[in-house]
Amino acid sequence: MKRDEVLNYRVTERLRNGIEVTVRAIRPEDKELVAEAFKELDENTIYMRFFAQKKDVTEQELKWATEVDFFRTVALVACILESGREVIIGGGRYIAGGGQDPPSSAEIAFVVEEDYRGLGLASILLRHLVLIGRKQGISRFEAEVLPSNKAMLRVFSRAGLPMTTVPSGDSVHVAILLSEGGKV
Repeated sequence: MKRDEVLNYRVTERLRNGIEVTVRAIRPEDKELVAEAFKELDENTIYMRFFAQKKDVTEQELKWATEVDFFRTVALVACILESGREVIIGGGRYIAGGGQDPPSSAEIAFVVEEDYRGLGLASILLRHLVLIGRKQGISRFEAEVLPSNKAMLRVFSRAGLPMTTVPSGDSVHVAILLSEGGKV
């Protein structure tokens, strides 16, 4: 998939409860939407995603979150319309590591606003990141997940892709092979 295709990535999906969401590439002008979405997250969600408590996001973090290259870093947001205005309810990203060009593995992470958990949003985001990753030559996703984050571990295990989990200190290291035969 060419960079421009990923940069303009946009699809419509339905959550299990019928709510229509737009999954799209994040944009630099999303800084305010990301900051608003962060303020809606509860402390536990923040801890599950960042492994630490945070009260706010800095300008530097907003820049890092929204200004991505769509080659080594790909970031998608899930949005709904509320009163005619886009609201971010979740997001997922991968960041390729190592010096390979093109990269072959990437770290993946998600966050879903509490009101939209259990509706399939993380699975939808994972599916789209897998599709993009495959087209960009990524063969493996890796993630560090807190053992108490059973919901995220279920999302990964239900993806239908070859997966290994290894306890690693205070987290579980998850490795997912993006084989074409997997269901995602």
